[in-house]
Amino acid sequence: MDLSFSSKDNAFREEVIDFINTNLTDDLKQKMADNRNSYLPKEDHVRWQKALNEKGWLAPDWPVEYGGPGWTTTQKYIFDTEMANHNAPGIMPFGIKMCAPVLMKFGSQEQKDYYLPRMLSNEDWWCQGYSEPGSGSDLASLQMKAEDKGDHFLCNGSKIWTTLAQYADWIFCLVRTSKEGKRQEGISFLLIDMNTPGITIDPIYTLDQPIEGAQEINQVFFQDVVVPKENLVGEINKGWTYAKYLLEFERGNAYAGRLKRGAQKVRAIAAKEVDGGEPVINNPDFRNKLAKLEVAIQALEMTELRILSKLTSGQNMGPESSLMKCRGTDLYQEVVELALEAVGTYGVPFLPLIPGQNTDPVGPDYASGAAPRYFNARKVSIYGGSNEIQRNIMAKLILGL
Repeated sequence: MDLSFSSKDNAFREEVIDFINTNLTDDLKQKMADNRNSYLPKEDHVRWQKALNEKGWLAPDWPVEYGGPGWTTTQKYIFDTEMANHNAPGIMPFGIKMCAPVLMKFGSQEQKDYYLPRMLSNEDWWCQGYSEPGSGSDLASLQMKAEDKGDHFLCNGSKIWTTLAQYADWIFCLVRTSKEGKRQEGISFLLIDMNTPGITIDPIYTLDQPIEGAQEINQVFFQDVVVPKENLVGEINKGWTYAKYLLEFERGNAYAGRLKRGAQKVRAIAAKEVDGGEPVINNPDFRNKLAKLEVAIQALEMTELRILSKLTSGQNMGPESSLMKCRGTDLYQEVVELALEAVGTYGVPFLPLIPGQNTDPVGPDYASGAAPRYFNARKVSIYGGSNEIQRNIMAKLILGL
C-alpha cells in the first residue's frame, strides 16, 4: 500500500488551492462560516457549481465521455480534502453524485443525453425520493404506488425527509409497481418532474432551523401524478438493484478532511473559552476527549488512504462504503458535541442569534452555530441507511456472520 503523493499529485493540489482562493469569495466564506447544516441558499450553490463546471471540475467521479475531468482516484481524494480544508461549499449530491451514476449504468441513451448535460449546467436540480413514513431503513416496505396505465404511470403516495425538495426541478423515486413475490422485487426507479400537477411539498421545520428560508427537509405528496413511461430507468420491478447501486455513492464519502477541520475549530474554541477561571482546553477531561477524537480521525484518514490505494489499483469499494459511513458520521457527531461543550452556556440561547435580527448577539460569533449544528447532526447516523443497518451489512459481507 503506497500512501505517498507524487510530485504530479502535489502540483494538482496547488491547482485546487489556487482555484479555491480565486473563486471562494469573501461573502461565500462568511456564509459557510455562519451556516448550520452545510446548505446555502440555492443561488449561492449555483454560483459555486457554475465556477466548478467552467473549470471542468463539477463532476469528479464522471467518466470523460460524459463531461468528467478524467481524474485519478488520488486526484479525487485531493480535491475533496482541499475543499474540506478550506470549508468550500459542497457539490449538491442528488443529481451529480447519486442519480447520474444510475443513469450512466442503467439508463437509456435518451435519458443520458437529456439529463446528464442539464445536471452539469445546473439547469436541473434534483432531490431523492426514497424514504416514506414508516419506510426508512426498511426501504423495501415502501408503499408509494405507480400504476401502469399503458403509456404512463399514475403515482400516489408520499416521500418524507426529502432534502431541499423546495428547490428541486426533478426527483428520482423508488415506487411500488408490483406486490407479487418478495417486497424488493416489486420496486421500480422513476424520474419525476417536480412541476407535474398533483405534487405538493410540505416543509418540515426542525429544531436547528429557526431562520425563515433555512428549512432543509420536506414531505412530498403525490396525488394522481402522471409520469411518462420513458421516465422509467432500466427495467420495471428492478429498482431495488439500482437503489443499492446508488447507495454505494451516497455512503462512500471521504470524511477525514472536514472532521480534521472541525476538531481544529473545537481546539481553538476551547483555548478561548474559560471555565472555572481556566481555558476549557486545560480541563483534563475535555482535553482527553479531544485527544481521543483527534486520534480516531487520524485513524479514519489512514483507512480512507488505504481504501484509496485499493481503488487506485482498480478494485471496488464494496461493503467498505458502509464502514466509511458508520465511522465518519459517528465521529462527526462527536465533533459537534465537543464544540457545544466547549462554548458552554453560550450554546443555550441559539434562537436569538438569527442573522439580521435586531437583537444583540450573546457570546462570540463562533458560539452561535454550535447548538444548531449539534441538533442537526443527530440525523447523520440515520440517513443513507442507519448505522445499525450498516453494521449488519459489514457483519454479513465483511465478517461473514
